[in-house]
Amino acid sequence: MKKLFVFVFTIALIIGVQSVQAQTKIKLGHIDSNTLMAAMPGRDSAQKVLEAYAKSLEEQLKVMSAEFETKYTDYQAHEKDYLEPIKQAKQKELVDLQNRITDFQTQAQDLLSAKETELVQPLIDKAKKAIADVAVEKGYTYIFDIGVGALLYYQDSDDIMSFVKAKLGIL
Repeated sequence: MKKLFVFVFTIALIIGVQSVQAQTKIKLGHIDSNTLMAAMPGRDSAQKVLEAYAKSLEEQLKVMSAEFETKYTDYQAHEKDYLEPIKQAKQKELVDLQNRITDFQTQAQDLLSAKETELVQPLIDKAKKAIADVAVEKGYTYIFDIGVGALLYYQDSDDIMSFVKAKLGIL
């Protein structure tokens, strides 16, 4: 008898949960994060800072490359005049300088990526918060980002770009 009661209670509970789930309406929305990020206030200034930083790294690389070219040209011009120990020292100096240039190129890429993250991450965080706030305020269950190609068909969803732009104060 007790098993029958537990069985009936379990069935009733499952039917009740399914009924509640069936009554819950799923509201879908979508946004193009690339378009939003392009319109974000501060994006242009962050881009300018990033470009200036990249240019400074490029200038440093040019200085190092010019130094290498000067030393290499000098080495070629005087190679036949150098004694063997001097020639080896000059060759080692050129190899070391070339290695430093290669290392700097790698470090420059890492530094540039880190700078981009430093400048853009606050904008991304602000956009995510605005999207989440709009989703809660407007009762959306899911928001899809069509800017990254995560959704190919979205006819039955609402574009929330105008709501998020309003939240961020973007006209």
